[in-house]
Amino acid sequence: MAVYVEVAVNLPVTVGMFHYHLPEEDWAHHVAPGSLVVVPLGNKQVQGIVWRTLEHPEVAETRPVLQLLDPSPVLTPIQLALAEWMAHETLYPLATCFDLMLPPGLSQQVDLLYRLNEPALPSEGLTPVQARLVALLRERGPLRRRQIDAHLPRVNWRPVAQAMVRRGWLVAHAVLLPPTARPKQARAVRLAIPPEEIDTRLAAIPRQKPHVLARRKAILTFLAGQNEPVQPAWVFASAGGGNATDLQRLAEAGLIAYEEVEIWRDPLERVEFVLNEAPDLTRDQGAAWEAVLAAIQRAAQGEAPPPHILHGITGSGKTEIYLQAVGETLRQGRQALVLVPEIALTPQTVRRFAARFPGKVGLVHSRLSPGERYDTWRRARSGELPIIIGPRSALFMPLPHPGLIVLDEFHDESYYQEDFPPAYSAVEAALALGRLARAVVLLGSATPDLNLLYRARQRQWPVLSLPTRILAHRQAVAHQFRQLGRPLPELTREGERAILDLPPVQVVDMRQELKAGNRTIFSRILQKELEQVLENGQQAILFLNRRGAATYVFCRACGAVLKCPRCDLPLTYHSGPEALICHSCNYRRKLPERCPACNSTSIRQMGLGTERVEAEVQARFPGVRTLRWDWETTRQKDSHDLILSHFTAHRADVLIGTQMVAKGLDLPLVTLVGVILADVGLQLPDYRAAERGFQLLTQVAGRAGRSPLGGKVVLQTYLPDHYAIQAASRYDFEGFMRQELAYRRKLGYPPFARLVRLELRDRDERRLEQEARRMSQQIQTWLDEGDFRATEIIGPAPCFFSRRGGEYRWQIILRGPDPASVLRGRPLGEWYVQVDPLSLL
Repeated sequence: MAVYVEVAVNLPVTVGMFHYHLPEEDWAHHVAPGSLVVVPLGNKQVQGIVWRTLEHPEVAETRPVLQLLDPSPVLTPIQLALAEWMAHETLYPLATCFDLMLPPGLSQQVDLLYRLNEPALPSEGLTPVQARLVALLRERGPLRRRQIDAHLPRVNWRPVAQAMVRRGWLVAHAVLLPPTARPKQARAVRLAIPPEEIDTRLAAIPRQKPHVLARRKAILTFLAGQNEPVQPAWVFASAGGGNATDLQRLAEAGLIAYEEVEIWRDPLERVEFVLNEAPDLTRDQGAAWEAVLAAIQRAAQGEAPPPHILHGITGSGKTEIYLQAVGETLRQGRQALVLVPEIALTPQTVRRFAARFPGKVGLVHSRLSPGERYDTWRRARSGELPIIIGPRSALFMPLPHPGLIVLDEFHDESYYQEDFPPAYSAVEAALALGRLARAVVLLGSATPDLNLLYRARQRQWPVLSLPTRILAHRQAVAHQFRQLGRPLPELTREGERAILDLPPVQVVDMRQELKAGNRTIFSRILQKELEQVLENGQQAILFLNRRGAATYVFCRACGAVLKCPRCDLPLTYHSGPEALICHSCNYRRKLPERCPACNSTSIRQMGLGTERVEAEVQARFPGVRTLRWDWETTRQKDSHDLILSHFTAHRADVLIGTQMVAKGLDLPLVTLVGVILADVGLQLPDYRAAERGFQLLTQVAGRAGRSPLGGKVVLQTYLPDHYAIQAASRYDFEGFMRQELAYRRKLGYPPFARLVRLELRDRDERRLEQEARRMSQQIQTWLDEGDFRATEIIGPAPCFFSRRGGEYRWQIILRGPDPASVLRGRPLGEWYVQVDPLSLL
């Protein structure tokens, strides 16, 4: 009897579900839901994920599945259910959601291979782009699209190639390459004779000097004690010497044998950490831990506990609760996912967990090589790595029995994927995964997301409070102070913990600084505090959520601002040959000598960014050691860890950075945080602008005073009376929440309504506007036809940032109790959809 399967296919031009039958092959018996297969689609071969088996296909004649790419399913049953939930909630196809769960290199899409048709090529009259394509293919032979992209960067060659195919000058056909991710093999050696024959057989090798004979005997003796083949480098290190010639002579004599063995690519093999044990908990931590422990134990019995929110001020010991929860989850025989908002936080987090659970931690993030991510993915699937740490992508690792999902700093916007489809919230996906796996979801933050916290209180989810700042494990901090040559001051204690105060915040009105004649970027109080920190041999963090040396460049003669030709946004000035950069599309150009509008030479830079702050610090405090932590300085692999390790080891005095420095860092020598401009982003026309500003200011203030040295915060602003700034200066979360929720209730914004945002882009502004108005009318028709009286449509209108990457942007907003239901199952064409978006800009 034939077995039919439904396969999800995700291609740039074709996304959907298709029915196939399994052939009469031995491998076909291993095909199951979640398997990665190759199937025919039209005249191409494509990859797909088996969604389910079928009794009866929906087509009269089915085609066979051609190949099974992995004998084990690449998606677990829980992942299949999670993808189904995501497809329903985000309004994206199931196949698009499946792609989130496959490691790079395993999933391959069809590519086009181009080759020249020499007899049909004209001898002359080619355009410059056509001529470059012909020359490239003659030199390199047939090439795929991705290869041509690499050879012709920033050249719009694809439409030209399509026209050449239509004329018969080029021939193109679809190809499906095998997965590039595969196990890594290495040569290893093993002993090929009984150990008791070593002396006799070794002595029979002719022409050996005494020291060579001794060295080779050490190699054979070492191999005699090994139960499996060993890589040559380990042989030489463990045997006290040797070289490739020794191994070759021993192999020729039949004393050892070479084998190919698989080796794991582990991104943590070079990470150094000091093992530590769990400290005593404070009273607040103990109360929170009892609630989390009870939830883990209920989950182990098959119950589905509600999510737990851990609302702890900065430095209150949330990480220790996570560590205890992970330990208990492992004792129950289940696995744990620990999510952090940024790659910048993973080195510090990994060290803490690896020190408590050595050999059990896996790391996942986009800066790792495809091989490292593939091996971590396989080890997680097999259950060999029971703890996975990483940003939002770590949520989709194939753990067999997840029992705990931790989201640290869960308020952070990086948990929301909005750069490419599918747009989704990792927080909401984690809540769904917890329900499906009957796992505990633990959400920690000093500044919880207001929408989720409001929902938690409405649904009576446990909200656990940690209201007191504490010193981390006293022994670990004392060790770090000894390394830095500093005594640890005495403090009041609670068990092995010391109680610390939150650093006081001083709000400086920069308008008054201007009136007093201070035209520098540093207020007088911040200058004074910086001087004191440097004199004391301590450290400071200066925070400004803007990159570059100047915010914009303009002409003093005519007032023209130099803008990105693709985005209409002001170009930011940086140091370097391509000094003007668009932070939206990365367009770059040199600083012009004359104004493009009026030909004047009065070109000036205005505003400030992190580069200028660094230059001002170095000019005002000669000899100061600075580090800058922003997007430009962290593009290379391991750059986050390098910067953090240098600053932690006090190889720099002042760390200048963007929002990266505001997140979860624990730096004992930092006694001063200076916020250069607290107003950034507060005036944007977005309903979450005030919450975003409050969270960022509170978090960055929490980087100071995390050791017995104490700390201070100086917050510079031109809006000293803004309620977000005032609340942040008092660490008054509840007061801010009351005021912000009252404002949102009045205007009908979340959590009192839900939003769906639809965005469309086009290079033709008129065509874009016409399509936006057509879609708006279509949605209004759907609203009128259904029972959607509580849902309203806002727009269409241009986005606040109306042009990006050369394309114009228009949007439509739906607001109501469940606006996604209006669009579910509807044809949305090229519209990009965001359910519950974090921003309306």
